[in-house]
Amino acid sequence: MKGRLVSVIRPSRLLGIAGLLFSACVCNPVPCAADQTSVPPAKEIQFEGDLPYTPKPLTLRGYLRRPDAAGRHPAIVLLHSCNGNAERLDQSWGQRLASWGYVTLAVDSFGPRGIANVCDQRSPPDLAFDPYRALTFLVRQPFVDARRIVVVGISTGGTIALQSLERGAYEQMYQNKFRAAVAFYPVCSLLTGVMTAPSLILMGELDKFAQGCRDMVDGRSSDYVSRTAGGGIPVRLVVYPDAHRGFDVARFKTPVESSGYHLEYNQAATEQSIEALREFLQTTVGTR
Repeated sequence: MKGRLVSVIRPSRLLGIAGLLFSACVCNPVPCAADQTSVPPAKEIQFEGDLPYTPKPLTLRGYLRRPDAAGRHPAIVLLHSCNGNAERLDQSWGQRLASWGYVTLAVDSFGPRGIANVCDQRSPPDLAFDPYRALTFLVRQPFVDARRIVVVGISTGGTIALQSLERGAYEQMYQNKFRAAVAFYPVCSLLTGVMTAPSLILMGELDKFAQGCRDMVDGRSSDYVSRTAGGGIPVRLVVYPDAHRGFDVARFKTPVESSGYHLEYNQAATEQSIEALREFLQTTVGTR
């Protein structure tokens, strides 16, 4: 598809009875009782992260979930935030996505590097290769459909997820490609927004980085990146009213100020982001 079509959506906060029933399930880190039998357990794994053109060999860790059903399944690479904690990411989004029928791999980018977090500093440049390290591992698995692998990232992980699909050096290096990307509240100012596959950004209206993502999807140049209108695959930006950064993290029900960020849970934004994510995945890669 040529051209960049941008959809900026401000969802309604009205919830009907069906929405209330849905929220009782999706807001809990453990899926609904009706789904629990279909949630595969997590297996902590190590996998070789060697790739052509990467700076050095690296053994990564992660949490893998796979459906019990036979055959090849679509898969999702999960990238954590600047605080790390891949296990927590697996127990929240990984568990939920696995209950929908996806293979999931929550990548621990910090543990193997001896990093606690990067919230107050620049991320190591080598982190940008981790999505392709995980992708290379997954395409070799007999239970994964190599043509249907999506990268989903949170915060810093969201920025890296988008970078993985951005037209340029990283995506051109490797034969295996991601089918799509989803980014929860990324920092968009250093991205061109010219993507090689469908991308979805989920953002709180009150996030201080929201304007940077609006500028990116609208093709407006920033202080760092000169953008060219047209070209690439459409980027969809969903902006949730009255929502801050960390809107999907229940432990931020009491708001937190950390490293210059305001972090606050928002139930309506969480529910709607789950619906948006599920719809996007169904559209781009299906489930079975």
